[in-house]
Amino acid sequence: MFQYTSMNWLNLFSAKRFGVSKSVPLAQTRSRFEQDYDRIIFSHPFRKLQDKTQVFPMPEDDFVHSRLTHSLEVASVGRSLAKEAGKIILSKNEALRVSGIKYQDFGDVVSAACLAHDLGNPPFGHSGEQSISSFFLNTEGGRFFESMVKPTEWSDLINFEGNAQGFRILTNPNQGGLSLTYSTLATFTKYPLSSASKKVPARQSQHKYGFFNDNFTYFQTIAEELQLKKISETTWLRHPLAFLVEAADDICYSIVDLEDATRLGLISFEQTKNLLAEIIGPKFSEEKLSKIVDLNEKLGVLRAMAIYQLIQEVVTVFVSKEAELLTGDFDHALTDKIPSAPVLEKISSISVEYIYQSRQVLEREVAGYEIIEKLTATFCQAVFTIKNNPKFVSTKNKKIYRVLPDSFKLQLTNDQLSVYENLRVVIDFISGLTDSNASRLYKIISGNIKN
Repeated sequence: MFQYTSMNWLNLFSAKRFGVSKSVPLAQTRSRFEQDYDRIIFSHPFRKLQDKTQVFPMPEDDFVHSRLTHSLEVASVGRSLAKEAGKIILSKNEALRVSGIKYQDFGDVVSAACLAHDLGNPPFGHSGEQSISSFFLNTEGGRFFESMVKPTEWSDLINFEGNAQGFRILTNPNQGGLSLTYSTLATFTKYPLSSASKKVPARQSQHKYGFFNDNFTYFQTIAEELQLKKISETTWLRHPLAFLVEAADDICYSIVDLEDATRLGLISFEQTKNLLAEIIGPKFSEEKLSKIVDLNEKLGVLRAMAIYQLIQEVVTVFVSKEAELLTGDFDHALTDKIPSAPVLEKISSISVEYIYQSRQVLEREVAGYEIIEKLTATFCQAVFTIKNNPKFVSTKNKKIYRVLPDSFKLQLTNDQLSVYENLRVVIDFISGLTDSNASRLYKIISGNIKN
């Protein structure tokens, strides 16, 4: 088992921001952490989530969740988790109370990190992620670049990760970097390691990676300020509050995906009711539920009661494991350790069979693979040729290059950028597209210009 010197809550809260040299107080009318939430919710990358698929393509006859509505719900659950946990932690930690930290600060940091947790997801969700990686790893046009980049940079390219792209968006001035506090950025980073790191599969915080090679120094600065404990040269322990971000996400997609699938007729209401009743426990009343006529209202009542119960269970585990979270001896998903874990596992199995393998979801994913890989190939080739072989630039490549938004073309005018850095600009553009915009660009590039 790993043994580390304990982290300290006093160090884990910092209002420092990149690009801001002067010291700022922790609490004002709006705390610095509350300002983080506001900066995210008004940001352009966040607004684009309204046209990025969560699970289901948008149906014409009912509402299902987009990445934006999912992120808002995760932020709401995350705030509740963190405020409840913060109250208990503060009651036992006089030094933290004296420092001016309030339980609302716990809530503000976690809700801001939750709000941002999907910012780096490309169009079409996980199929979009896999398509970017697949272009570099599995196509001749993509493997062409391997000899032109460093091994760590190649690892970034063949392992595109939405979490790392989110960290890049939040810290990169060219992406409209939001200058969030170090505490919020660390809490956002569920996987505090680079793509070149050696993972330890048994540790939940090392299932994926959280920052690209060229963003490494940003996270290193954050880790040093907050005194996150280092595991290796490129890996740290999680900020403890990142476990609550993960739990809020787990709760929302488990319960809300089930709710959406029921509305769409993929899962019966009876099956959903029975699953959620298992979580709710003695507070569930068949008699009261039967008095509600509308299906949406029934689902809403069940969802609210189930989420409330899961919040209580997660807070209990988090507080009981506080010491181990601070030393790094606890590194598991909190939702795997709660009393309702067996029911969540049932929901997960049903979701795989009836939701994630449903025809409409699979069709959307197949389209995503084709669209994102085609766009990545087309723009990478055009940018590379223009930047590195200007004598051989075709008219087609020139026109494709001109399709790029001005902000990306401005970055590419820098002749000091390496091949890797130019490719990263292209990936920033592709991954930042909405589903609709990606589909439209694909049609244009494929020669279909009909509206």
